[in-house]
Order: sequence, then C-alpha cells, then structure tokens
Amino acid sequence: MTDLLTTANLLAAPVATPLGEDALSALFTDARTPRVFADTPVSNDELAAIWDLAKWAPTASNLQPLRVLFVQSDEGRARLVSHMSEGNQARVASAPAVAILAVDTRFHEHAATVMPVNPALGEMLEANPEARERMGSFNGAMQAGYFILATRAQGLTAGPMGGFDAAAVDADFFPDGRLHAILVVQIGHPGENAWHGRLPRLEQETVVAWA
Repeated sequence: MTDLLTTANLLAAPVATPLGEDALSALFTDARTPRVFADTPVSNDELAAIWDLAKWAPTASNLQPLRVLFVQSDEGRARLVSHMSEGNQARVASAPAVAILAVDTRFHEHAATVMPVNPALGEMLEANPEARERMGSFNGAMQAGYFILATRAQGLTAGPMGGFDAAAVDADFFPDGRLHAILVVQIGHPGENAWHGRLPRLEQETVVAWA
C-alpha cells in the first residue's frame, strides 16, 4: 500500500518552477506588516480561501496541528480585544478581520485520516505526550507562517501579533482546554500610508554557512 501511494503521489506531482517577480514581491520582498487597514470588508469566502491554500504546506507526518478561529462578531471581537496587550487593542478592534491561530493538543487523533500509511502513529503519540507537545508546537508555528504567506497570496495583508494573554484567550475561546492560542492575526486590505519603512534583514554572510 505504501509503495502504491508513494508512486501515485510522485506521478501526480507538479513540476516545480521559480515564481515570477510579482509573486515574490507579493509574498516576500515587498510584503510587510501594515500599520493601518482600509475599510474594505473581508468576506468569509476570502477568509476560507486563506486556509484552503495554507493547508497544502508541509508538516511532520502531515499531522497539521494548527486550528483557525476567525473572530468576526462584534461580541467576539470585544472579548478578544480585552485579552490583547494595550498596544494591540486598537489594532484588533479596527481590523476588517481577525484570526486566532491555535494548536490542537489532540491533533494526533486525526492521524489515521491524514497519514493512512502509518495507522499506528496516533497510538504512538498518545503514549508519548512530550513528543506530541514538541511536534504540535513546532509544526503549529510553521503552519502559522504558512497562514501569513497564504493571506498575502490571496491579495490581503496580515498583521501577526503575539502580544496577548494566551491563557485568557484559551479560557475564553477554547474552554474545553483542547486548543492553545499561539498567534492573533489581523487581516485586510492595506489603508493609506499603511507601511512602515522596510527594516534591515541580516546579510547572507551572517546567517548562511557552507559545509
């Protein structure tokens, strides 16, 4: 079965080609975190399309621990604002859309669905909570990065924020204790004078080594 699935996936794999300059600009070189958003609404279909793109990026054993809560109601937005740090409250209140990104601490319960070639994986992770926590934390953080890039790829801008009371957000929005919030993301179209100046990036000589 494993060989058959692997062969089928290889046969279906697209040929990788470099992205054009416009795509690289939208995702990386010219993209940045906005200071302000336009009043243009963001529809539920646009928000759903973000995840429909982000879900394809890789995670360890394809286990996909990230969960997304779009907080769209006025009541939900007010609750979330109350848990943000003071400097982030106005930003969350005014953004056209806001997402809470969280890790599902029981993500391994879906292992049989997302990794059918290894049916014992879920049981293995159930028996090893330390490995499960490490895997969820690392892969959830990776998926948060994919989520930001997927937002940009949909023609929107993303404002990720870590300044919030995670325990309070968990208690308020995820009271059963299964999900743990890791990031709050504002989503929308950039407003007038939305961008800070581009801050420096480390040069290759500082970051990259060759062995």
